[in-house]
Amino acid sequence: MNYKLCVPCLLGLEGPIADELKRLNMANVISENGRVYFDGSAEDLIRANINLRVGERVLVEVGRFHAETFDELFEKTKALPWEAYLPKDAKFPVKGHSLNSKLFSVSDCQAIIKKAVVERLKQKYSIEWFPETGALYQLQFAIMKDSVSLCIDTTGDGLHKRGYRPAHNEAPLKETMAAAMVKLSRYIGKGDFCDPFCGSGTIPIEAALIAKNRAPGLNRSFPALNWSQIDPALWNLARDEARSKEYAGSYSIIGSDIDPHAIKIAKENAQRAGVLDIIRFEVADATSFDRTTDRGVIVTNPPYGERIMEKQEAEELYRKFGKKYLASENWKLFLLSSHTEFERTFGKTADKKRKLYNGMIKCDLFMYL
Repeated sequence: MNYKLCVPCLLGLEGPIADELKRLNMANVISENGRVYFDGSAEDLIRANINLRVGERVLVEVGRFHAETFDELFEKTKALPWEAYLPKDAKFPVKGHSLNSKLFSVSDCQAIIKKAVVERLKQKYSIEWFPETGALYQLQFAIMKDSVSLCIDTTGDGLHKRGYRPAHNEAPLKETMAAAMVKLSRYIGKGDFCDPFCGSGTIPIEAALIAKNRAPGLNRSFPALNWSQIDPALWNLARDEARSKEYAGSYSIIGSDIDPHAIKIAKENAQRAGVLDIIRFEVADATSFDRTTDRGVIVTNPPYGERIMEKQEAEELYRKFGKKYLASENWKLFLLSSHTEFERTFGKTADKKRKLYNGMIKCDLFMYL
């Protein structure tokens, strides 16, 4: 069976996800705001879940249509071929969101979509009641400017849940965002890599996984593992394929932070991720940065002055770190911040900037090349 597949993402990350999908040889990759679409088989659905570093999840899109009334929503949902996806015992709860649309009540949309799917399945299976005791087929709807997208989630917990970070320090960076920052820096294991504000270690760990080419979803589970229409053996084949593409090498990856407790957590997380052997974690003050390199990249997410530190403290931190960085040589810098006066306090205008969202916080990735 061929699927229309969709990878939702934070705004600004569509490009890196499209690149990932193309590297996985996916077909018809198309980027939209906050989503990247592609066509694929069951094998492609599995490979995307296991290998994607930056996307939030992998959805099967059952249909897309325009709807301005609840009658339209019901009839057009009912017209879709749900029986091709949902077996008789499927568990199919509904969740979703609506933005800038006439159908703004999420709870009403949930109820109508659920009823429409049930009515369709009643006709196709000739039964009146569905026990919903089988595998989970989470239905998701997204309504934007009266355009409705109806999907089934194959992933479950978001793809950022790699499994290595049950413990974290305050205001952690999502693993998918950390991976995106590393990908945008073009680090693939060559040269020196450093995060001088590493916190619980997410950026260095993602850099290590990228250096080793280790699939981030290798050791986790997905709801689609239990789908009756997908041969379970395909999951084992995809995991074996991913393992066969890992690299073994010598890498120079450093994570440092002024907080000893954060470094302790970072080491524990790296141990769980299986990359502690290739990352050096140190307690160090970023405002005393003096590392030397012939070719290096710094990827980091210092405090913004919004959640962890006061704004003036953050500015002083940027000023001191900027002074040390600008005195160093051969380091490229990719720094994420929401501070509107970052470049002024840092002491230099960035060569490039890219708008990204860290959760709900609008940020820029400042690039010094």
